[in-house]
Amino acid sequence: MPALARSAVTSVTALALLLSATACGVTDTSSSAAEQSATTASESCAQDTTKTSTDPVSMTDDLGRSLNLDKPAERVVVLEWQEIEDALTLCVNPVGVASPDGYKTYVSAEELPEGVESVGERGEPDLDSIYALDPDLIIVDAFSEDDPVLSQLDKGDVPVLALKGNDSSDPIGNMKNVFSQVAEATGRTERATAVLKEFDAHLAQKKQEVADVKPETTDFLFFDGWVEGSNLTIRPYTDGALFTELGKELGLTPAWNDEVNKSYGSGGVNKEYGLAQTDVEGLAGVGEANLFYSNDAGTGWTKELESSKIWKNLTAVKEGRTFQFPNIWGAGGPKSTSQAVDAFTDALTSASKAK
Repeated sequence: MPALARSAVTSVTALALLLSATACGVTDTSSSAAEQSATTASESCAQDTTKTSTDPVSMTDDLGRSLNLDKPAERVVVLEWQEIEDALTLCVNPVGVASPDGYKTYVSAEELPEGVESVGERGEPDLDSIYALDPDLIIVDAFSEDDPVLSQLDKGDVPVLALKGNDSSDPIGNMKNVFSQVAEATGRTERATAVLKEFDAHLAQKKQEVADVKPETTDFLFFDGWVEGSNLTIRPYTDGALFTELGKELGLTPAWNDEVNKSYGSGGVNKEYGLAQTDVEGLAGVGEANLFYSNDAGTGWTKELESSKIWKNLTAVKEGRTFQFPNIWGAGGPKSTSQAVDAFTDALTSASKAK
C-alpha cells in the first residue's frame, strides 16, 4: 500500500516553457538542443533555451545543512519521486533513481528517460549502486537528521541535499521551494523561475474558470485508498495536504476537518502530509460535499469503492458529483501539481455543462 510521499494520486496538462534570458556565470544550453532532444523525454526541454549556471553552489537545505559545490551538480542520484520529477522538469537527467518502476506507474507529468539506473527502492536505497554511478550529488527526501537513509548517506563522501516532501503549513510553497532548491543545486535556477511563473499564471487562470462555473457547493473532499485483504481503506486528504490546498486555491472548501475526523476517522493520521484514514462509511461524514478521488493505477481499489452499496447511496454519488482523477502524483512538483489543478477544474466545468 503506498503512502502519500509514497502513494499514488492523479493527472492532466503540462507546462510549456520557452523562455530565454542571460545571467552572470551561465552557459548557453541551446547549442546542445539536438543532444538534449535525444536524451530527454519532455518536449519543453527539447525546446528549452534557458541557461545553466556554472557558478559555485553555496546553499542551505531544508534541514539547515550547508551544501557547497565547486560547480553545479551534473551527475545526480535522486531518491524520491518528487525530486526525480523536478530534475526532469529542469531538464536534468538523473544518472540514478530509486524505485524507477513505481515512478513510471504513478508519475505521469515527466517521463523517465531510458538508461537511468535503478539504485534500489525509496526508503531502502542500495548504497553500492549509488556510489558505483560516481555521483556529484545525492538528493534525498527527509524530515529530520534522524532519517535512517540520510544517516547512511552522511557516512559517504558524496554531498547530500536533504529536502522535505511537504510542509503542512504551506504545501504549495513547499512544492515550489523544493523545486527551486533542486534547481539551485544543478544550476537551473533560470529554468525554475520560468516554470514557476508559468505555474502561477496557470493556477490563476483555472481559479477564474472555477469561479465562473459557480459550483452548487464548494465543499469538497479528495481521497485515495487501498484494499488489504477484503478491507477497503479510504484516506481523506485534510488541511495540510497539497491537493487540499489546491482545492482551496481554486475557491473550494475542505469538508474533512478535525470535527469530522473525530467522528468518522479511524486513526492513522499523517500530519506531515495532511492525511487521515477511514472506511467507506466514513465518507458520509462530509455530507453533500463534492467527492474527488484518485486513479487506482491498476490496484483495483476504486472498483471496490464503486461497487459498494454505501458509496452508491452517498448524496454526491446520487447527484453525479463524484470525480475520479486521471493518474497524477499527489506529492509531485510543478507539473504534477498543474495536472491536479486541471483535473479539479475540468471536473467542475464538465459537471456544470452536464446540468
